[in-house]
Amino acid sequence: MLLRYEFHMRRSFHILVFLTALLFGGSALAQDLTLTGTLTGADHQTYREIPFKVPAGVTRITVVFDYSGREQKATIDLGLRDPQRFRGWSGGNKSSFTVSEAEATPSYLPGPLPPGTWKLVLGAPNIRKGASAAYSAKIWFSQAASLSTATGGLGWYRGDLHLHTGHSDGTCLSRAGVRVPCPVFKTLEAASARGLDFVSVTDHNATSQNGALRELAPYFDDLVLIPGREITTFQGHANVFGPTGPIDFQLGSPRAPKLAKILDQVEAAGGLVSINHPALPSGEACMGCGWSVADTPYGRIAAMEAVNGGGMALIGGKAEGPFSGVPFWEARLNEGWRITAIGGSDNHDATLDPAKAPAVGMPTTVVHAAAKSQAAILAAIRAGHVFIDVTGSRDRLIEVTGEALGQRAEMGDVLSAPAGATVQVSVHVRGGAGGRLSLAGGAAGRATLTHPDLAGDDETRVFDLVSDGKPGWLRVDLRGADGRLILLTNPLYLRPGR
Repeated sequence: MLLRYEFHMRRSFHILVFLTALLFGGSALAQDLTLTGTLTGADHQTYREIPFKVPAGVTRITVVFDYSGREQKATIDLGLRDPQRFRGWSGGNKSSFTVSEAEATPSYLPGPLPPGTWKLVLGAPNIRKGASAAYSAKIWFSQAASLSTATGGLGWYRGDLHLHTGHSDGTCLSRAGVRVPCPVFKTLEAASARGLDFVSVTDHNATSQNGALRELAPYFDDLVLIPGREITTFQGHANVFGPTGPIDFQLGSPRAPKLAKILDQVEAAGGLVSINHPALPSGEACMGCGWSVADTPYGRIAAMEAVNGGGMALIGGKAEGPFSGVPFWEARLNEGWRITAIGGSDNHDATLDPAKAPAVGMPTTVVHAAAKSQAAILAAIRAGHVFIDVTGSRDRLIEVTGEALGQRAEMGDVLSAPAGATVQVSVHVRGGAGGRLSLAGGAAGRATLTHPDLAGDDETRVFDLVSDGKPGWLRVDLRGADGRLILLTNPLYLRPGR
């Protein structure tokens, strides 16, 4: 029975890690190398090292391994050597793995990937006399960095994009009641309990957390784990989502004399940058927290943290007030930039009361993504298909769309609207009973919203906006009966057109 159980567990795990490898390692149709061969009874209880060349500049290696002969109890174990050292041994517990500069699949070591001759190490615990096992190792060289396999179709997905653990300054109480660096799994536990679909752990200038996240990903398979870090400088903080490799953060030093140098590295690695808590005061209590980077190239900034859980905690749990990022973001919109507003709890203790900011998931960033995957979620953020659930509810929803001259746009999109054109705006709200819709933006004065109050839990309002032919933007938010911001949307952008 033990052998049967082990066989089924191994086959199930092979399927899981194979799918994982495809997500973080490349496409099944585009591997860089394929190594093949056959082991026979003569290889029983011996080792064979299969060489392959790694070119310069590679930052990630992914291997997917398979072999035949299992029906005759053939077993091939797996390991890896680089030109200088042994990088790991997974034996028969994994049929795929990845190694990179910053993190690696459990069983393997992260670190620099020196060019030269690497070796796939094969061990043969059992191959019967007269039997054979044909093996195949598919190898990708890539910069892809997804940590998880959670997938789903088009939908609204909820997440937290600003979280800290013991890999920087996150702390929590130990089982004995002592405050200690908080382990990564506590953050994922809290996110899962909150009903989130994705998280990004953004420790300060650190990527070491990604090793723990890769180990935890198979267990927390209901969460998309997006690699992140908070670039912490003396003139401001910004999150980087996506890359796991080194990025300079020492703004003002020879390594990164200007922000543009940091952005060059992020963009080269396919990452996304979000300015954090731009309106927080900078000083001894929070060094460099407010954004004061001179000559910021806002055209290269994809997102901005309009609502920050730490800032909310300073102003009675509200999203608006002296430390709110909303006015700073709106000022950039008025300058003509299209920057997506997102939220982040800025949580530093995963065991905080979930009803109070900055608990994990308060606020929640909600994205309309083509799939429940890292690539789709980041693409939705870039496009502005996002709203912020200030209180971190599990199910509140607001959908804003506009139609004009045969075009249809959702939050974050652009509509061409020449002078005199009528834009029909539709707002669908779920979970807003007792609330009130409010308009913001330069285009709000040209809109006619006659019934802003919501009585039911699922309501739709449709109203018209007449374009003046000038660039502008319109936002439709949900407020409570007390006027507090509950749901903050991204705008519909209006541009002169046909």
